[in-house]
Amino acid sequence: MEMKKRISLEMRNKAPAQVAELVVDNCRSTDGEVEGLTDEFKELEFLSMVNVGLSSLAKLPSLPKLRKLELSDNSISGNLETLCEKCPNLTYLNLSGNKIKELSNVEALQNLKSLRSLDLFNCEITTLEEYRESVFELLPQVTYLDGFDQEDNEAPDSEAEDDDDDEDGEEGAGRGSFDEDDDDEEEEEEGSEGGEDDDDEDEFGEEEDEEEAVAAAAPGVRGEKRKRDAEDEGEDDDDDDDDEDD
Repeated sequence: MEMKKRISLEMRNKAPAQVAELVVDNCRSTDGEVEGLTDEFKELEFLSMVNVGLSSLAKLPSLPKLRKLELSDNSISGNLETLCEKCPNLTYLNLSGNKIKELSNVEALQNLKSLRSLDLFNCEITTLEEYRESVFELLPQVTYLDGFDQEDNEAPDSEAEDDDDDEDGEEGAGRGSFDEDDDDEEEEEEGSEGGEDDDDEDEFGEEEDEEEAVAAAAPGVRGEKRKRDAEDEGEDDDDDDDDEDD
């Protein structure tokens, strides 16, 4: 498949300015040049053109936001200064499997001030004596060459770390919001239950108070009644006595 057609398919009906990542690996460049890319791809941050038959980067458009560029398994031999002009913010560049032979070719990358990782696997330059030391000296901004730093420490998988951080952040945020919601709900439930219990206790207490008041009043009433009854009986007895005297 031709590069132009592949790029059109990968865009998925988006406008060039809406594309941030573009992978066109294993398609074909008809004349060894970049085809189908224009300056309109101004938001492009990741571009992969692996094994597409490139021999030159002369027609690479200006991609000011491009940070990662995959160019492995092509036939690029030089003129890398084009990358400094067109992609000044590159942090990662993979040129493994190309025809880069001389340190002078790599020297052209000195103006890529943000470049942190450079891959030159399977390029003839790697057979030069003190290859690694020379490249690190030419490009002091580079931290990792062919996946390792000057102390032979392996480069971290930045994409995996970013994914882990995102997952941890999302899970942590999810747990926090879930716990807070649960606590609020539990407090509301406890408050409502407590309110109901208090209401029941108040009603029960009022009933008890009424019963106690009735009970307290009742003996007095009965006592007064008994007293009146006794007085009435006493009066009846006096009347009877008076009648007998008569």
